[in-house]
Amino acid sequence: MLIERIYDEDLAQASYFIGCQRLGEAIVVDARRDVAPYLELAAANGMKITAVTETHIHADYLSGTRELAAATGAAIYVSGEGGTDWQYGFEGTRMFDGDAITIGNLTIKALHTPGHTPEHLSFLVTDGAFSDQAGYLLSGDFVFAGDLGRPDLLDEAAGGVDTRFEGARQMFASLRDKFLTLPDYVQVHPGHGAGSACGKALGAIPSSTVGYERLYAWWGPYLAANDEQAFINELLDGQPEAHAYFARMKKQNKQGPAVMGPREPLTEIPATDVASRLETGKATFVDTRGVADLHKGTVPGALHIPAGGKTASFGAWAVDPESENTRPLILLTADQAQAHAVRDALARVGIDDVAGFVSSLDGLPQAAPATISATDLDPFDTAMVLDVRSRTEHAAGHIPGSHQLHGGRALWNLDQLPSDGTIVAYCASGMRSSIVGNALRNAGYDVVELEGAYPAWAAAHAS
Repeated sequence: MLIERIYDEDLAQASYFIGCQRLGEAIVVDARRDVAPYLELAAANGMKITAVTETHIHADYLSGTRELAAATGAAIYVSGEGGTDWQYGFEGTRMFDGDAITIGNLTIKALHTPGHTPEHLSFLVTDGAFSDQAGYLLSGDFVFAGDLGRPDLLDEAAGGVDTRFEGARQMFASLRDKFLTLPDYVQVHPGHGAGSACGKALGAIPSSTVGYERLYAWWGPYLAANDEQAFINELLDGQPEAHAYFARMKKQNKQGPAVMGPREPLTEIPATDVASRLETGKATFVDTRGVADLHKGTVPGALHIPAGGKTASFGAWAVDPESENTRPLILLTADQAQAHAVRDALARVGIDDVAGFVSSLDGLPQAAPATISATDLDPFDTAMVLDVRSRTEHAAGHIPGSHQLHGGRALWNLDQLPSDGTIVAYCASGMRSSIVGNALRNAGYDVVELEGAYPAWAAAHAS
């Protein structure tokens, strides 16, 4: 058996390529939309991808299940659990608790493990050439290393009302009746790692075991004492804010993401053509450089989506592809390779309309984004001081009188912002306030960024 983990550092998301070397066939679990890594793995190992599946209807990225099936002809398998409200809207074999996919010597058995979502499946993998007992669990967003999937996202991202409590009860039952009945030696391969918003304290290690989680995960004592209510209270307490784009991901993943198919290489667009498209409102400029370079000058009205790191996450903060005001994107990147990397990252969150790129600002209008120093802030006439950090960061220390609105929710909560006057935005380093500031300026708001971010203000006001 071959098992490979394909990990996206940006979204802290793991997918899995599992192959039978005897038969030369493979299955991919929780694929992302830019499918080249799976095709390359199959080719390198002389395998054909014959099946694709996913653990649940994802909220944090756009599933690549349909994309990979279209590229390979593989059969699609998705959950049929969860009731009528949680049925997939596209073709594929429905799997229920105990159903299995067989590929040569391999058996991939579905376990219905609701809690994070009602339809959630985990997959027990048995390598029949080695043993008749399962040795691996692909746990999706059920069990992470040291943590559990959050049960409140249906409230946060899918319009649910108090579904978190039933989800937490289901999580307790799934742990008790499914996870803890497995042998301690079973390896656990989760769908996310540290940095994901799908839990509150995910570990950074790529895998664990049932026995280790039983002994050392925070939830172990609650299950050992059969204290469901205390478990629910702890699980729901302190969950991070969900990004607004999660709602779009839930809807599109349930209906079935659009299949992109083979994409043409991006070409560099001449500056005169870029200027014309921007002037006539036929494109939106995206600056992918760091904050320091952008603050020296960029195209007026540009969005800021830094390349590398959190491109997909930040892209989904700055662009709503469902908005009637969304236009094709022109990327400022170092070269074509970086433009392709940015395009791939944006595709993972359903931002597909990229027209091309430029590698220089030469020939384009430029202006430096407005900033203000910490010492000038106090006497400055502001309509709002906007803290785009998380609730927990704000609670740990903030500028008095500031309004906290997580950067991933800003464009979708414009009713919280003043329609007139100047907004001063800040975060912990200047990165997030630059992304949000440029997005809000593009939407017509007067936004000034705080130089040096919150640390500069704290230093200026230290007693």
